[in-house]
Amino acid sequence: MTYSTGAYPYGLAVNDFNNDTRLDIVVTNYADNTVSVLLGYGNGSFANQATYSAGITPFHVAVGDFNNDIRQDIVVTNGEHNTVSVLLGCGNGSFANRVEYSTGTNPGFVAVADFNNDSYLDIAVTNLDDNTISVLLGYGDGSFAMQMTFSTGDLPFGLAVGNFNNDTRLDIVVSNSGNNTIGLFVGYGNGSFASQKTYSTGAYPFGLAVSDFNNDTRSDIVVTNFNDNTVGVLLRYDRGAMKNEITFTPSTGANLRSVVVSDFNNDSLLDIVVANYGSNNLGVSVGYGNGTFGNEMVFSTGLKSYPYSIAINDFNKDGQVDIAVVNRGTKSLSTFLGKGNGTFENQANYSTSFDFAPLAVGVGDFNSDGHSEIVVAYDDTDNLDVFVIYDIGDFSHRTTYSTDPWPSSVVFGDFNNDTRLDMVVSTKNYNNVIVYLGYGNGSFADRMTYSVGNYPNSAAVGDFNNDDRPDIIVTNYVDNTVSVLLGYGNGSFATHKTSSAGYYLVGVAIGDFNNDSRLDIVTANIDTNSVAVLLGYGNGSFASQEYYSTDSWSFSVAVGDFNNDTRLDIVVANFDSASISILLGYGNGFFAKQVKYSTGTAPIWVVVSDVNNDNRLDVVVTNRDDNTVSVLLGHGNGSFASQTTYSTDIGPLYVDVGDLNNDTRLDIVTANYHDNTTLSSLIMAPTM
Repeated sequence: MTYSTGAYPYGLAVNDFNNDTRLDIVVTNYADNTVSVLLGYGNGSFANQATYSAGITPFHVAVGDFNNDIRQDIVVTNGEHNTVSVLLGCGNGSFANRVEYSTGTNPGFVAVADFNNDSYLDIAVTNLDDNTISVLLGYGDGSFAMQMTFSTGDLPFGLAVGNFNNDTRLDIVVSNSGNNTIGLFVGYGNGSFASQKTYSTGAYPFGLAVSDFNNDTRSDIVVTNFNDNTVGVLLRYDRGAMKNEITFTPSTGANLRSVVVSDFNNDSLLDIVVANYGSNNLGVSVGYGNGTFGNEMVFSTGLKSYPYSIAINDFNKDGQVDIAVVNRGTKSLSTFLGKGNGTFENQANYSTSFDFAPLAVGVGDFNSDGHSEIVVAYDDTDNLDVFVIYDIGDFSHRTTYSTDPWPSSVVFGDFNNDTRLDMVVSTKNYNNVIVYLGYGNGSFADRMTYSVGNYPNSAAVGDFNNDDRPDIIVTNYVDNTVSVLLGYGNGSFATHKTSSAGYYLVGVAIGDFNNDSRLDIVTANIDTNSVAVLLGYGNGSFASQEYYSTDSWSFSVAVGDFNNDTRLDIVVANFDSASISILLGYGNGFFAKQVKYSTGTAPIWVVVSDVNNDNRLDVVVTNRDDNTVSVLLGHGNGSFASQTTYSTDIGPLYVDVGDLNNDTRLDIVTANYHDNTTLSSLIMAPTM
């Protein structure tokens, strides 16, 4: 459901502005100098906007009762006019004319709190261009005193309020992006503050949040460091001092844009989720309650999605915290339903209504049905989207699509940039791949066929020439090549180009093995008993392959970080030696010699996941000839425990993992090749 706003909506807040117990929306419209107020009907729909003058270039907005009349008022920062505008609410959803108050130069973020303990709300603002914060004390009648300014570091962006020295007086913390610090202003309780104390962070600190991460009843700080792709946690001790920053480097994170804290695994300890803008995923770090955190678990938001803003809520009313994220690259909204153990279901994607990048996301129950809806604001368009999340789909019917004979693999991607998943299938008999463009309702358009090499086996999707368009790579079993089909971004592909990649190629996996932000390839080669690593040049071509011996028929391959050093490693299923090989990566495109672990007979397919919820990657492999699957639990240092085997039906071939019974434990499903009729599901017992 889409609602018009003013031009270039930017800041967003939710509250009840007409005292009808139904949530309403206020948006700042940067380009036409207004705020839009949309009153909610309580059924998820809203009245047309009412607009109010809000000063020059309104940026961010906060809500509070500034004149103690039990009606919500609005404060807006005016970036180019160096003021804040206060609009007092009438209690019926309308607002009085704005009153301006001077701030520093280019005010950005705004927070509302009582800084002088007089029971009246005050205002704090960061001033980006003159490196100050402004504090305006409220008189309790809706008016404010002249600003008091306090010097910050360079480029103060983030702003948060908390009590950092347990003196019942509120303090202020800002992120000084220009000199890589946070500044802490200890409050005297009379509206004035001590000079800032600075604490080092990572490069270009941006977003801030405040909470108690180590259960010592003291407020701590978490900050996203935009330029070095880390999250920093600063633990407080003594009289407002901060300990040295504890820095977390997400395993694949880049350009961290947003951070939220919550308890995602129901252990009463706070955890962190960050939006990794540059690597297209969310990173969840589980807190241990002492200020330290486990290794980041990564949840993909999709190829070139560029996740930007996060909100959390329980969207499906199962008592677990879920995540909503808006993706600027794919112009979509994704939800991740929490399992209650710190992990999440695969994302559900929702197309947005406009060809503009979403900027901010908010959550509230607008139709009084007990379920939270999601509001999205966009860059450079005069509208809002409200998404009503409801129901959980089933799989009550199937639709069949024609392929060429012998389809060998299927993978998904958005090949025409419409935020709808498309499908590509490799077919062995005619040496083709077939692309089906999705309509977004579970159905697909007629197929488009592209020639590849001889006897294509496995396919994968990635951006191999860094043009923000998904491409396809296929292993060609008979002519010992990989085919790369570069995507045009409209659902069609260029003629394939081939690269030599070993002998009798079967499996393929992709990853950035040398940390140059270009996708590389690893293939499993049966005839040479090896894997071949091809480093990408970032233009769709690859360097000559580098071989690593496995001493066995290498059938399938997967990648993951098995020793928690933030470098990708390789695992291979060795068909004729009843083993898997682990090759640990050095992070420069090269790998250590293999270490082998025994499996059942004729291991054929391998997947990587954390099956015992210990934040360490494990390996699951199908053993075709003894009708079992092997589970090898990872120790987190690159080594693995001895296998545990489980019986399947006849000839297990492919395997995958997922939570099949919604008990927050990962289960296993196999496709059984020889009896042609069955899938085997292995439900994980509680003792696992």
